Amino acid sequence: MKNVTAQNPKDCFLAACIVASLSIVSVPGKVEAQEIYGTLKKINDSNKITVGHRESSIPFSYYDEKKQPVGYAMDLCNRVVDEVKIALKKPGIQVDYLMVTAQTRIPMVVDQSIDMECGSTTNTLSRQQQVDFSAVYFTTGTRMLARKALKAREIEDLQSRSIGVVGGSTNERAIKAMIDSGKLQNIRLTVLKDYADGLAAVETNSVDAFATDDIVLYGLLSKSRVKDELEVIGRLLTYDPYGIMVRRDDSAFRLVVNRALANAFRSGEAEKIYAKWFDPIGVPISPFMKAAFALQALPE
Repeated sequence: MKNVTAQNPKDCFLAACIVASLSIVSVPGKVEAQEIYGTLKKINDSNKITVGHRESSIPFSYYDEKKQPVGYAMDLCNRVVDEVKIALKKPGIQVDYLMVTAQTRIPMVVDQSIDMECGSTTNTLSRQQQVDFSAVYFTTGTRMLARKALKAREIEDLQSRSIGVVGGSTNERAIKAMIDSGKLQNIRLTVLKDYADGLAAVETNSVDAFATDDIVLYGLLSKSRVKDELEVIGRLLTYDPYGIMVRRDDSAFRLVVNRALANAFRSGEAEKIYAKWFDPIGVPISPFMKAAFALQALPE
Protein backbone atom coordinates (compact mmCIF):
# COMPACT_ATOMS: atom_id res chain seq x y z
CA MET A 1 0.00 0.00 0.00
CA LYS A 2 1.34 3.47 -0.98
CA ASN A 3 2.15 5.81 1.92
CA VAL A 4 0.06 9.02 2.08
CA THR A 5 1.93 12.00 3.49
CA ALA A 6 -0.14 14.24 5.74
CA GLN A 7 -0.38 17.79 4.39
CA ASN A 8 0.33 20.91 6.44
CA PRO A 9 -2.97 22.82 7.02
CA LYS A 10 -1.21 26.10 6.22
CA ASP A 11 -0.09 24.71 2.88
CA CYS A 12 -3.64 23.59 2.10
CA PHE A 13 -5.00 27.06 2.88
CA LEU A 14 -2.34 28.70 0.71
CA ALA A 15 -3.12 26.33 -2.15
CA ALA A 16 -6.82 27.08 -1.88
CA CYS A 17 -6.16 30.83 -2.02
CA ILE A 18 -3.99 30.40 -5.12
CA VAL A 19 -6.67 28.33 -6.86
CA ALA A 20 -9.31 30.89 -5.96
CA SER A 21 -7.23 33.80 -7.25
CA LEU A 22 -6.45 31.93 -10.45
CA SER A 23 -10.15 31.30 -11.03
CA ILE A 24 -10.86 35.02 -10.67
CA VAL A 25 -8.07 35.97 -13.04
CA SER A 26 -9.22 33.39 -15.57
CA VAL A 27 -12.62 35.14 -15.94
CA PRO A 28 -11.82 38.84 -16.36
CA GLY A 29 -14.69 41.22 -15.64
CA LYS A 30 -16.99 38.47 -14.37
CA VAL A 31 -18.08 40.40 -11.26
CA GLU A 32 -18.69 43.58 -13.25
CA ALA A 33 -20.70 41.69 -15.85
CA GLN A 34 -22.93 40.24 -13.15
CA GLU A 35 -23.62 43.69 -11.71
CA ILE A 36 -24.82 45.17 -15.00
CA TYR A 37 -28.43 44.10 -15.48
CA GLY A 38 -31.85 45.59 -16.00
CA THR A 39 -31.89 49.27 -16.90
CA LEU A 40 -28.11 49.65 -16.64
CA LYS A 41 -27.62 46.79 -19.11
CA LYS A 42 -30.21 48.31 -21.46
CA ILE A 43 -28.38 51.64 -21.36
CA ASN A 44 -24.98 49.97 -21.67
CA ASP A 45 -26.00 47.87 -24.69
CA SER A 46 -27.75 50.71 -26.54
CA ASN A 47 -25.33 53.45 -25.41
CA LYS A 48 -28.45 55.56 -24.80
CA ILE A 49 -30.56 56.68 -21.83
CA THR A 50 -34.13 57.88 -22.35
CA VAL A 51 -35.47 60.47 -19.90
CA GLY A 52 -39.20 61.01 -19.56
CA HIS A 53 -40.35 64.59 -18.88
CA ARG A 54 -43.55 66.60 -18.60
CA GLU A 55 -44.82 69.37 -20.87
CA SER A 56 -46.08 71.89 -18.33
CA SER A 57 -45.20 70.77 -14.80
CA ILE A 58 -43.74 74.16 -13.80
CA PRO A 59 -41.14 74.45 -12.28
CA PHE A 60 -40.31 70.73 -12.14
CA SER A 61 -40.34 69.64 -15.76
CA TYR A 62 -41.63 71.68 -18.68
CA TYR A 63 -40.77 73.09 -22.10
CA ASP A 64 -38.94 76.41 -22.25
CA GLU A 65 -39.20 78.89 -25.12
CA LYS A 66 -36.80 76.79 -27.19
CA LYS A 67 -38.96 73.69 -26.66
CA GLN A 68 -36.29 72.13 -24.44
CA PRO A 69 -37.26 70.25 -21.24
CA VAL A 70 -36.06 72.21 -18.20
CA GLY A 71 -36.86 72.48 -14.50
CA TYR A 72 -35.95 71.44 -10.98
CA ALA A 73 -36.56 67.73 -11.60
CA MET A 74 -34.70 67.89 -14.91
CA ASP A 75 -31.62 69.40 -13.24
CA LEU A 76 -31.59 66.60 -10.66
CA CYS A 77 -32.08 63.99 -13.38
CA ASN A 78 -29.17 65.46 -15.30
CA ARG A 79 -27.04 64.65 -12.24
CA VAL A 80 -28.35 61.09 -12.46
CA VAL A 81 -27.33 60.89 -16.13
CA ASP A 82 -23.81 61.98 -15.14
CA GLU A 83 -23.73 59.27 -12.45
CA VAL A 84 -24.86 56.62 -14.95
CA LYS A 85 -22.01 57.61 -17.28
CA ILE A 86 -19.55 57.20 -14.40
CA ALA A 87 -21.03 53.85 -13.31
CA LEU A 88 -20.85 52.42 -16.83
CA LYS A 89 -17.56 54.20 -17.66
CA LYS A 90 -19.20 55.58 -20.80
CA PRO A 91 -18.98 59.39 -20.95
CA GLY A 92 -20.42 59.43 -24.46
CA ILE A 93 -23.83 57.94 -23.63
CA GLN A 94 -26.56 59.58 -25.72
CA VAL A 95 -29.40 61.26 -23.84
CA ASP A 96 -32.86 61.20 -25.42
CA TYR A 97 -35.87 63.07 -24.01
CA LEU A 98 -39.44 61.82 -24.38
CA MET A 99 -42.54 63.65 -23.19
CA VAL A 100 -45.01 61.82 -20.95
CA THR A 101 -48.41 62.71 -19.52
CA ALA A 102 -50.16 61.84 -16.27
CA GLN A 103 -51.83 58.97 -18.10
CA THR A 104 -48.77 57.58 -19.94
CA ARG A 105 -45.91 58.07 -17.46
CA ILE A 106 -46.29 54.79 -15.55
CA PRO A 107 -46.91 52.57 -18.63
CA MET A 108 -43.89 54.14 -20.38
CA VAL A 109 -41.61 53.27 -17.47
CA VAL A 110 -42.99 49.73 -17.30
CA ASP A 111 -42.70 49.01 -21.04
CA GLN A 112 -39.17 50.52 -21.11
CA SER A 113 -40.05 53.40 -23.44
CA ILE A 114 -38.27 55.61 -20.90
CA ASP A 115 -35.59 54.67 -18.35
CA MET A 116 -36.69 57.19 -15.70
CA GLU A 117 -39.44 59.79 -15.34
CA CYS A 118 -38.49 63.25 -14.16
CA GLY A 119 -41.47 65.39 -13.26
CA SER A 120 -43.91 65.81 -10.39
CA THR A 121 -44.98 62.24 -9.72
CA THR A 122 -46.08 61.25 -6.22
CA ASN A 123 -44.60 58.11 -4.68
CA THR A 124 -47.55 56.04 -3.43
CA LEU A 125 -47.81 52.46 -2.22
CA SER A 126 -50.31 51.60 -4.95
CA ARG A 127 -47.96 52.91 -7.64
CA GLN A 128 -45.15 50.85 -6.15
CA GLN A 129 -47.07 47.79 -7.32
CA GLN A 130 -46.06 48.80 -10.85
CA VAL A 131 -42.95 50.99 -10.55
CA ASP A 132 -40.32 52.12 -8.05
CA PHE A 133 -39.14 55.53 -6.86
CA SER A 134 -35.96 57.28 -5.86
CA ALA A 135 -35.34 59.20 -2.67
CA VAL A 136 -37.83 62.03 -2.10
CA TYR A 137 -36.76 65.34 -3.68
CA PHE A 138 -39.90 67.36 -2.94
CA THR A 139 -43.05 67.20 -0.83
CA THR A 140 -46.34 68.93 -1.47
CA GLY A 141 -50.10 68.35 -1.28
CA THR A 142 -53.40 69.04 -3.02
CA ARG A 143 -54.78 72.59 -2.98
CA MET A 144 -56.78 74.64 -5.50
CA LEU A 145 -56.35 77.48 -7.93
CA ALA A 146 -59.46 79.67 -8.13
CA ARG A 147 -60.58 83.18 -9.02
CA LYS A 148 -60.33 85.70 -6.21
CA ALA A 149 -63.84 86.85 -7.05
CA LEU A 150 -65.23 83.57 -5.68
CA LYS A 151 -63.90 84.46 -2.21
CA ALA A 152 -63.52 80.76 -1.50
CA ARG A 153 -61.14 79.81 1.29
CA GLU A 154 -61.56 76.01 1.49
CA ILE A 155 -62.79 73.27 -0.82
CA GLU A 156 -66.07 73.15 1.12
CA ASP A 157 -66.80 76.67 -0.14
CA LEU A 158 -67.04 75.24 -3.66
CA GLN A 159 -70.24 73.25 -3.08
CA SER A 160 -72.38 73.19 -6.23
CA ARG A 161 -69.43 74.40 -8.30
CA SER A 162 -67.00 72.72 -10.71
CA ILE A 163 -63.48 71.52 -9.92
CA GLY A 164 -60.98 70.44 -12.56
CA VAL A 165 -58.47 67.61 -11.95
CA VAL A 166 -55.87 65.87 -14.08
CA GLY A 167 -56.97 62.35 -14.96
CA GLY A 168 -54.96 59.60 -13.26
CA SER A 169 -53.56 61.91 -10.58
CA THR A 170 -53.52 61.52 -6.79
CA ASN A 171 -55.44 64.80 -6.68
CA GLU A 172 -58.31 63.30 -8.68
CA ARG A 173 -58.40 60.35 -6.31
CA ALA A 174 -58.45 62.62 -3.25
CA ILE A 175 -61.33 64.77 -4.51
CA LYS A 176 -63.33 61.71 -5.59
CA ALA A 177 -62.84 60.19 -2.12
CA MET A 178 -64.24 63.35 -0.50
CA ILE A 179 -67.24 63.24 -2.83
CA ASP A 180 -67.84 59.53 -2.22
CA SER A 181 -67.65 60.00 1.56
CA GLY A 182 -70.25 62.77 1.44
CA LYS A 183 -67.84 65.50 2.59
CA LEU A 184 -68.46 67.29 -0.71
CA GLN A 185 -71.86 67.53 -2.37
CA ASN A 186 -73.05 68.72 -5.74
CA ILE A 187 -69.46 69.09 -6.98
CA ARG A 188 -69.04 68.81 -10.74
CA LEU A 189 -65.72 67.10 -11.36
CA THR A 190 -64.07 67.86 -14.71
CA VAL A 191 -61.24 65.53 -15.78
CA LEU A 192 -58.51 67.30 -17.73
CA LYS A 193 -55.47 66.11 -19.67
CA ASP A 194 -52.67 68.03 -17.99
CA TYR A 195 -51.68 71.06 -15.90
CA ALA A 196 -51.77 73.45 -18.84
CA ASP A 197 -55.38 72.47 -19.47
CA GLY A 198 -56.17 73.04 -15.81
CA LEU A 199 -54.79 76.57 -15.86
CA ALA A 200 -56.59 77.37 -19.11
CA ALA A 201 -59.86 76.03 -17.68
CA VAL A 202 -59.67 78.39 -14.70
CA GLU A 203 -58.58 81.34 -16.85
CA THR A 204 -61.54 80.87 -19.20
CA ASN A 205 -64.04 80.09 -16.40
CA SER A 206 -64.59 76.58 -17.77
CA VAL A 207 -64.17 75.39 -14.17
CA ASP A 208 -64.42 77.29 -10.91
CA ALA A 209 -61.22 75.78 -9.50
CA PHE A 210 -58.37 73.51 -10.49
CA ALA A 211 -57.09 71.04 -7.89
CA THR A 212 -53.53 69.75 -8.02
CA ASP A 213 -50.30 69.89 -6.00
CA ASP A 214 -49.89 73.36 -4.52
CA ILE A 215 -46.33 73.87 -5.77
CA VAL A 216 -47.49 73.15 -9.33
CA LEU A 217 -50.29 75.69 -8.83
CA TYR A 218 -47.77 78.36 -7.82
CA GLY A 219 -45.75 77.56 -10.91
CA LEU A 220 -48.80 77.82 -13.15
CA LEU A 221 -49.90 81.02 -11.44
CA SER A 222 -46.53 82.62 -12.18
CA LYS A 223 -47.13 82.05 -15.91
CA SER A 224 -50.83 82.98 -16.03
CA ARG A 225 -51.99 85.85 -18.21
CA VAL A 226 -54.51 86.81 -15.50
CA LYS A 227 -52.41 86.05 -12.42
CA ASP A 228 -53.75 89.07 -10.52
CA GLU A 229 -57.25 87.59 -10.69
CA LEU A 230 -56.27 84.14 -9.36
CA GLU A 231 -55.11 82.70 -6.05
CA VAL A 232 -54.09 79.39 -4.47
CA ILE A 233 -56.56 78.46 -1.74
CA GLY A 234 -57.36 75.81 0.84
CA ARG A 235 -55.56 73.56 3.28
CA LEU A 236 -53.41 70.67 2.14
CA LEU A 237 -55.76 67.78 1.34
CA THR A 238 -53.04 65.20 0.68
CA TYR A 239 -49.38 64.41 1.33
CA ASP A 240 -47.49 64.06 -1.95
CA PRO A 241 -43.79 63.12 -1.85
CA TYR A 242 -42.12 63.33 -5.28
CA GLY A 243 -39.42 61.02 -6.57
CA ILE A 244 -37.78 59.97 -9.82
CA MET A 245 -39.81 57.08 -11.17
CA VAL A 246 -37.90 53.96 -12.26
CA ARG A 247 -38.70 50.32 -12.97
CA ARG A 248 -39.49 47.84 -10.22
CA ASP A 249 -37.04 45.15 -9.09
CA ASP A 250 -34.02 47.03 -10.44
CA SER A 251 -31.98 47.85 -7.36
CA ALA A 252 -28.74 48.42 -9.30
CA PHE A 253 -30.17 51.32 -11.33
CA ARG A 254 -32.07 52.69 -8.34
CA LEU A 255 -28.78 52.75 -6.40
CA VAL A 256 -27.15 54.86 -9.13
CA VAL A 257 -30.14 57.25 -9.07
CA ASN A 258 -30.05 57.56 -5.28
CA ARG A 259 -26.27 58.00 -5.24
CA ALA A 260 -26.62 61.01 -7.53
CA LEU A 261 -29.35 62.49 -5.32
CA ALA A 262 -27.48 61.78 -2.08
CA ASN A 263 -24.40 63.51 -3.47
CA ALA A 264 -26.52 66.56 -4.35
CA PHE A 265 -28.17 66.57 -0.91
CA ARG A 266 -24.82 66.15 0.90
CA SER A 267 -22.90 68.79 -1.06
CA GLY A 268 -25.58 71.46 -0.80
CA GLU A 269 -26.07 71.42 -4.57
CA ALA A 270 -29.71 70.38 -4.18
CA GLU A 271 -30.47 73.56 -2.22
CA LYS A 272 -28.86 75.68 -4.93
CA ILE A 273 -30.92 73.92 -7.62
CA TYR A 274 -34.02 74.43 -5.49
CA ALA A 275 -33.33 78.17 -5.13
CA LYS A 276 -32.76 78.48 -8.88
CA TRP A 277 -36.27 77.26 -9.69
CA PHE A 278 -38.43 78.12 -6.67
CA ASP A 279 -37.18 81.48 -5.44
CA PRO A 280 -38.40 83.23 -8.64
CA ILE A 281 -41.96 82.05 -7.96
CA GLY A 282 -41.83 83.05 -4.30
CA VAL A 283 -41.52 79.59 -2.71
CA PRO A 284 -38.31 79.54 -0.63
CA ILE A 285 -37.09 76.24 0.74
CA SER A 286 -38.86 75.21 3.95
CA PRO A 287 -37.25 73.79 7.11
CA PHE A 288 -39.08 70.54 6.29
CA MET A 289 -37.38 70.25 2.88
CA LYS A 290 -33.99 71.11 4.36
CA ALA A 291 -34.51 68.31 6.88
CA ALA A 292 -35.53 65.92 4.09
CA PHE A 293 -32.33 66.71 2.19
CA ALA A 294 -30.22 66.20 5.34
CA LEU A 295 -31.88 62.90 6.23
CA GLN A 296 -31.34 61.51 2.73
CA ALA A 297 -27.73 62.69 2.34
CA LEU A 298 -26.45 59.15 2.74
CA PRO A 299 -22.66 58.68 3.03
CA GLU A 300 -20.72 56.58 0.53
